[in-house]
Amino acid sequence: MKKSFKVKGIDCANCAAKLEEGISKLPGVEKATVSFMTEKLTLTAADDKFEEVLEAAKALTKKLEPDWEIVEK
Repeated sequence: MKKSFKVKGIDCANCAAKLEEGISKLPGVEKATVSFMTEKLTLTAADDKFEEVLEAAKALTKKLEPDWEIVEK
């Protein structure tokens, strides 16, 4: 499954790259991209593990960049 989410609070491209790298290394993540310009996270993971992976990504986001927030639509 592939879904995109708004990321609030992105203030630099380097931080976006750091977050993308971290999320990409999480178990179950097939692909993750974070765009500084569009303030968007695109996450790809197996359908049956997607919610678990998304929660792990949210937790990592808060750890790496406390001012950021992944917003579900």
